Amino acid sequence: MAVRQALGRGLQLGRALLLRFTGKPGRAYGLGRPGPAAGCVRGERPGWAAGPGAEPRRVGLGLPNRLRFFRQSVAGLAARLQRQFVVRAWGCAGPCGRAVFLAFGLGLGLIEEKQAESRRAVSACQEIQAGSSSEAILNTMSQELVPASRVALAGEYGAVTYRKSKRGPKQLAPHPNIIRVLRAFTSSVPLLPGALVDYPDVLPSRLHPEGLGHGRTLFLVMKNYPCTLRQYLCVNTPSPRLAAMMLLQLLEGVDHLVQQGIAHRDLKSDNILVELDPDGCPWLVIADFGCCLADESIGLQLPFSSWYVDRGGNGCLMAPEVSTARPGPRAVIDYSKADAWAVGAIAYEIFGLVNPFYGQGKAHLESRSYQEAQLPALPESVPPDVRQLVRALLQREASKRPSARVAANVLHLSLWGEHILALKNLKLDKMVGWLLQQSAATLLANRLTEKCCVETKMKMLFLANLECETLCQAALLLCSWRAAL
Repeated sequence: MAVRQALGRGLQLGRALLLRFTGKPGRAYGLGRPGPAAGCVRGERPGWAAGPGAEPRRVGLGLPNRLRFFRQSVAGLAARLQRQFVVRAWGCAGPCGRAVFLAFGLGLGLIEEKQAESRRAVSACQEIQAGSSSEAILNTMSQELVPASRVALAGEYGAVTYRKSKRGPKQLAPHPNIIRVLRAFTSSVPLLPGALVDYPDVLPSRLHPEGLGHGRTLFLVMKNYPCTLRQYLCVNTPSPRLAAMMLLQLLEGVDHLVQQGIAHRDLKSDNILVELDPDGCPWLVIADFGCCLADESIGLQLPFSSWYVDRGGNGCLMAPEVSTARPGPRAVIDYSKADAWAVGAIAYEIFGLVNPFYGQGKAHLESRSYQEAQLPALPESVPPDVRQLVRALLQREASKRPSARVAANVLHLSLWGEHILALKNLKLDKMVGWLLQQSAATLLANRLTEKCCVETKMKMLFLANLECETLCQAALLLCSWRAAL
């Protein structure tokens, strides 16, 4: 709260208190307006004392104990005001009176500010943990349930109401590169190791005396993954080909979200889980949908009418069209390529470099202001096609950026279609023949082995999502990049 606002609010309450002391109407200092016949401060009831000989009752401001210093300061100022002005029916013309009056106003204004901060803190805690009822928790944390199965809420109170609500978020269809919530339920908040140090304020009062959280919260049951992508990259350095397949998995997952009309809006290496196949090859799964956009009524076009509209969770990896958006009556944020941009930024971590949009210093970039020429170069060991793709994903203008589907097709062709791209005259019949060959080889590999390897799974996803238009766009991109070398 600005000092001017604090003074204004305090002067208003102080004037009411002064008129209450004097008991007579008068002119407010410096304003030239008639004051009210009787003012009233919060917590004050009409009447001064119980009897003729009783002491005047102190003005009660109804402040909590944590604002004791401000309460005592205002009490002292109020007593001085009483000594200065009660004897004089018209008051506060002298410089001393004006100083005390302004100080009194500033004190009350500061109290207003402290109380507003307390209300904001409580509101933030209520956002983290909803009310104590299961139905309120499910409604508040409904985004976490976007990747939930149809039977995840079976038997939970409020589940029928939640699933039948037309205003609720979308239900995401299963995909191998997206987490699946098997069961969701509400229960009492437990005291986990380190909770008293990491987040004591959001604990319920039964676990922490000064906690502001509610007693129940949402629990999600999912498959257990050994590590996150960040943890995996801390101890492993994947080869360029393996890193390209990891990047491809993220693009396949993001493309599935876009096809379902959902934007994750919080992609980062901490929100990507990793599972290893029998050969030690990582399989990536996108998790944590708490900040996702999954509204049936608006899809991927978010109306941005004011700064209070939630734009997502990860500010560092927020696409330029999101981070530079300005609110307005007709402003809309298009999230159709925002997650693909975030995948391009995460690619630096996958290929062994520091994410340029994290940290500080000269090498640090901000999505709001960076230029494509400032992007650091990937290692020379990374295939040229992949280097070009990462730079294309990080284009500032979304219209120049390939979609997640086109980008995934670029990697598919680069990894497994080298001989078809080497043809001087790439024709449709040659492409169809190559696709038939890939289909037969993938089916045989799937049938002959007990467990599919990562490469076979990726080929199956490519063939399942095959579209002629996006495949041709990917082939033209690759040909144009190679011709420019």
